[in-house]
Amino acid sequence: MLIPRRSLLTGLIAVPAAGAAGALLVGTPAAAAPAAIDRTAFKLRRRAGAYAAAIAGLDAALPNVTVQQVLDDGNRVATRLTASEGAALVTNFAAGFRFESGDVGTAEWMPQGITTSSDALDSGVYEDRKAVLVSWYSTAVDGEKGVRVSFVNRTDPLAPRYRHVLLVEPYTSGGVHSFRPINVHAGGIAWYGHHLYVVDTNRGLRIFDLNHLWQTSTTSSTTCGRQSDGSYQAFGYKYVLPQSLAYDQVGTGGLVFSFISLDRSTSPDSILIGEYGNPGTGTRLARWGVDYTDRELVHDSGSTTDATASWAYRVDVTSMQGALSLNGKYFLSTSDGDANDGDLATWTPGGSVVMHYDTLPIGCEDLTYRPSVDELWTVTEYAGRRVAISVKAGAF
Repeated sequence: MLIPRRSLLTGLIAVPAAGAAGALLVGTPAAAAPAAIDRTAFKLRRRAGAYAAAIAGLDAALPNVTVQQVLDDGNRVATRLTASEGAALVTNFAAGFRFESGDVGTAEWMPQGITTSSDALDSGVYEDRKAVLVSWYSTAVDGEKGVRVSFVNRTDPLAPRYRHVLLVEPYTSGGVHSFRPINVHAGGIAWYGHHLYVVDTNRGLRIFDLNHLWQTSTTSSTTCGRQSDGSYQAFGYKYVLPQSLAYDQVGTGGLVFSFISLDRSTSPDSILIGEYGNPGTGTRLARWGVDYTDRELVHDSGSTTDATASWAYRVDVTSMQGALSLNGKYFLSTSDGDANDGDLATWTPGGSVVMHYDTLPIGCEDLTYRPSVDELWTVTEYAGRRVAISVKAGAF
């Protein structure tokens, strides 16, 4: 979607930001200023259904593999971005890579969400590997193939390799265990322990269990699930990752689950969810605590299913594509169509939003953070320009 840059300032009053090089301090009329809102309007309810039985059946029917095995089985080559290439795309470039040419140019898939092994574990290493995961949604009208996730092995940042894994929903029908594609936008993902959180735009969250990765047959690029010959296909993808549970939206807030990030600077750890909106009037952020012992949401006192947001804010930022918080400071990626650089907004509750214009690449999306190297990562969606790239968060 092509959005004129000045639309970011619709209804806003812009004044120079003292001491913020390359930035504008954006003040808003009092009625539209960022403000805390009722967090109790945002409630999620755990749903596991019959997933456990279906997963157990498929565990027995299919070869199980580990995350390390998938990462070490990369069949695509990503290209590390040089310092000059990165500097041409972002301000305060840190690191990044370009996807293989077939993925850069495809019209069948669009990248959206990004997370890393620094989200998965505080050490930044998962099964002895450093990794970046990127979600892509199928652009078919019916979302035919659903969502795939690139498992990028970046243990050696000079030679990243990757493989796509198909996300699937397991089910049992007539006593037969099978799976089907997940038809969601997957605008944001967050890796936490053995769980991969994926936003489901209007419904809430879907969670996938990395302890259950299956190898499938690759003889058919047009079918998915168990076939009449007993084989399990996944549109030609070698590996699938199953959904193990969901958190459905049951509150009255009607939050749009556009993107997600993990925040390890809170206690407990938490996830931050936000809304895309153009114009941005009314766009909101909400936070839920997560339990490091089972890697699920922190449930309300006395409940084994319900989780109410611990924090919520109305921010009124146009075209937000990602949001991340770190020690109370918020970083918001905003897009500006397929011909203009993206922008980074920074904000601390109680203060005004600072816009850092043209600091992110064209088509910037979800955000994630690697604390050990102070890298704020995003991924770009438009064909011909697809990269995963990071900037130094501390420079903003």
